[in-house]
Amino acid sequence: MRKQHSLRSRLTLLVAAAVAIAVAVSAVGCWYFVRRELSWQLNQSLRDIDVPVKAMQAAVRTCSPRPAATLDGHPAFAEPMQIVFPSGDRCVMGNTAIKVTPCEKRIAAGGYGGWEFYDGHADDGTALRVFVRNVDENAAFVVARPVEEINDTLRRVTALLAGVAALGVLVAASAGLLVSRAALRPVGRLTKAVEHIAQTEDLDTRIPVDGSDEIARLSASFNAMTAALAGSRDRQRQLVADAGHELRTPLTTLRTNIDLLLRSEQTGRSLDPAAKERLLINVKAQFAELTTLVGDLLQLARGDTDHEPHTELAFQDVVTSAVERARLRGAEVVADLEPWYVVGEAASLERAVLNLIDNAAKFSPGNEVEVTLREGILTVRDHGPGIAEEELPHVFERFWRSPSARSLPGSGLGLAIVAQAVEEAGGRIRLRNADGGGVAATMALPGSPAPRE
Repeated sequence: MRKQHSLRSRLTLLVAAAVAIAVAVSAVGCWYFVRRELSWQLNQSLRDIDVPVKAMQAAVRTCSPRPAATLDGHPAFAEPMQIVFPSGDRCVMGNTAIKVTPCEKRIAAGGYGGWEFYDGHADDGTALRVFVRNVDENAAFVVARPVEEINDTLRRVTALLAGVAALGVLVAASAGLLVSRAALRPVGRLTKAVEHIAQTEDLDTRIPVDGSDEIARLSASFNAMTAALAGSRDRQRQLVADAGHELRTPLTTLRTNIDLLLRSEQTGRSLDPAAKERLLINVKAQFAELTTLVGDLLQLARGDTDHEPHTELAFQDVVTSAVERARLRGAEVVADLEPWYVVGEAASLERAVLNLIDNAAKFSPGNEVEVTLREGILTVRDHGPGIAEEELPHVFERFWRSPSARSLPGSGLGLAIVAQAVEEAGGRIRLRNADGGGVAATMALPGSPAPRE
């Protein structure tokens, strides 16, 4: 299996490679620029050479196809130069003879626009840069200079650029290492925090957030995630603790009653029939209370994704179904509903509405409850004694029960289930004391009076 490099090593390599490529491209570009500039200067120097007409005439009079030390009694020119005729014959004017090419013959005959640069050679094989131009209808003047000097300069430039490139790569690698260390320092802190949480399960660990860059946003998101997990764990522990406390009472009562029945059977002392009937009725009631409590706990303990997909539904139909179920339980419900379409889960919303109606019927004389639905706001009102103002902030807490309601049946989870269902549907719920007495619960859900197309 191929060994994976660390993120720091990969970042360092990437920075060094990027700088190396940039340096290499710059060096190659610089080399071509220097080469082009030197070639241009050499061509310009050849173009600027102007030989007097008398010297050319002297070269023609003493025409020699080979280099000579003198020209018509004067020292020969230092640069390689000569006169070429269309036939290919040449009259050498310098100390070096240039090989004649078809290009020079054509220019001597008036072709190629009258002048041309090309790379040629001397008779001894020396590389030359050659400039040829037409001087009259039957002759061309040819002058050249060795290119070895340019090649030497290019070799020195190449060595210099190679050294600069190598030094640039080393500097880039060092800079990349420093940059990677500085850039990944927050990632290292985040990694240590994650490893610490994985080892200790300490969700209270927080990462310092500096600035507003991507690493800071990642750290802030991680802090928010651990805070949410810590809150979820705390709520779970609280739910388990509260559930254990609430389950203890019915279970204790059930065990006491069953122990009494067993002792009666084991000792042969029969209970009075009326007392035994009351005892069995009490056992049945405790089982019913226990069943309701377990169902409410399961409803609250389910995750946010542990439900049916949300679909568009007619909320007035959901409320109507809840009203019918409440009437079967003995509630006297007066309903006035307008159409309203929401996106949610029908079973969860129906359970929430039913809990509101049951809660209202429990405190209302004659179990009378008024239910209205206007523009997406469901109002469930009773005509009971109301709720003390200091108790209103606690009504949606799990297992919280008003002192006046502790003698009534219930688990203290009904309104908590309502709040959870409304939150899942994107709505809001509140309880308030209504004008004229009683309590009004208002549930507002986003939606529209007509279904979407």
